[in-house]
Amino acid sequence: MFTGIIEAVEKVKAVSAGRLEVSVPRDWELSDGESVAVNGACLTVTSFRRGLASFAVSPESFSRTTLGRLRAGSAVNLERALALGARLGGHFVTGHVDVTARLISARDEGNSRVIEVEKAPDAVMVEKGSVALDGISLTVYDIRTGSFKAAVIPHTWENTALKGLRPGDLLNMEYDILGKYASARTPGITREFLKENGFL
Repeated sequence: MFTGIIEAVEKVKAVSAGRLEVSVPRDWELSDGESVAVNGACLTVTSFRRGLASFAVSPESFSRTTLGRLRAGSAVNLERALALGARLGGHFVTGHVDVTARLISARDEGNSRVIEVEKAPDAVMVEKGSVALDGISLTVYDIRTGSFKAAVIPHTWENTALKGLRPGDLLNMEYDILGKYASARTPGITREFLKENGFL
């Protein structure tokens, strides 16, 4: 479990079948079997030496995320798993990427950088709800048929790999787990359903 608060941006060292090598901060101590979110995808550490971690990556993970597009030198967002008792600064992020989506645009607006991202018709999103994009916890708004927006504050823009993306680039997207569970438990909520159950 993660929070969507990125701890470090580092570079990919190597990508091969079933494996990803990534630089990590020199002060990190990782153990074999530990989970780390790399661009929002939960990966398992298979070997570690100071400043470098290797991760096992399944064919499913390579095919369903942007990990298969990474090359040596690619910048990636990193977050270690949430420790019990730690503050939850973002939202609950599992590291299980739901879909990849293209960045449509990024523009300055006030003190933020507003990004517009494509949205699938069946996306599980609510106005002012959360989403993880490349592992970054963001609040969504202006949800439309094929897109949504998120405002990225300067600190987040400068301290994540978002600033290196261009329109057309793909992002890993994980929908809010609370929204996914709510929609799974209550399918078919309509105005009629709400009225029959005393909500309208």
